[in-house]
Amino acid sequence: MPLPGLGGVDTVLLPYTHFSVLMRLDKRLAAVTGVGIDGSKLMDLDRDGIRCRLDPRLAADQQTGERVYARNDIDRGHLVRRASAVWGDTVAEAQLASEDTFHYTNAAPQTAKFNQGMELWLGIEDYLQEHAAQYRSRVVVFTGPMFSDVDPVYRGVDIPLRFFKVAAFIHEGELAATGFVVDQTPQLGELPDVPRPGVIAKVPPLGPFRTFQAPIRDIAKLTGLDLDQLIEVDRMPIAATLGTAPVGSTWRKLTAVEDLDLDFELED
Repeated sequence: MPLPGLGGVDTVLLPYTHFSVLMRLDKRLAAVTGVGIDGSKLMDLDRDGIRCRLDPRLAADQQTGERVYARNDIDRGHLVRRASAVWGDTVAEAQLASEDTFHYTNAAPQTAKFNQGMELWLGIEDYLQEHAAQYRSRVVVFTGPMFSDVDPVYRGVDIPLRFFKVAAFIHEGELAATGFVVDQTPQLGELPDVPRPGVIAKVPPLGPFRTFQAPIRDIAKLTGLDLDQLIEVDRMPIAATLGTAPVGSTWRKLTAVEDLDLDFELED
C-alpha cells in the first residue's frame, strides 16, 4: 500500500527497510510514515549501541536533529516503532530495519512524560500486530504529526500538539482500516521553556495521554493527506454516518484497547 500523498507543500519520500517516511521540508519533520508489519516474521533484537542520526539523503537544515532534543524534557518520539519494523527472513534484514528507525527523520518532538507514558497508543498497535502474527497476515500502519497553526515553536521547530495513526489490514478478504489520534497538549503545558499559546494554557492536566479513536475522514481533513482509499473502508461504525458532522465531534475517547469500536470483532 503506497504512502499517502500531501499536496501544496514540498515533500521528499525516503524509503527505509520495511517502512517509508514522507518528509515535510517546511516543518523539517515527517508528514507521514508508513510501516508494513509482517507478524509471522517479527524478531526481538537488542537495541544497545544504536545512535540516532541524520539521513545523508537530506541536507542537515531539512531535518530536525539533536539540537531540538538536547538538555530538556523533550524526547525523540519514534513515529515508526522499532518493534513494528524489526522483522525479516534473516536477522541481518531485521537488524537493518532496527537501525533505520533511529534516523531523525523518523522522530518527532514529544514531551518525555508523554512519550514514555503512551501505553495505550502503543497497545493499539500491539493488538493489531499480535493479530497479524496469529493469523500470519500483515498490518500497515501510517503515523504522523497533526500540524496546526497553534503548535508552539521551540528552537525553530514546530512541536505538534497531536499525532495520528491509521491502521490498515485485511478482514475476511477485504481491506479494512481505522484511525486514532493522541494529544500531548497537557504535557507541553508543563514544560517551562516551551512557548504556551492559548490552547495549551487553557488545557488542564489530564494525565499522561489522551487517546481517541477517530474517523479517518477527520484525520485527512486535519492533515491534508490523501487518505481517500482508507476513508472508504473505515470500520469505525460512526464513519458510515458522518454526513456533515464537525471534525472532532465523533471522536471516541479510549481508556483501554477493549474500548475500540469496530463494526466487526477481531478473532481471539
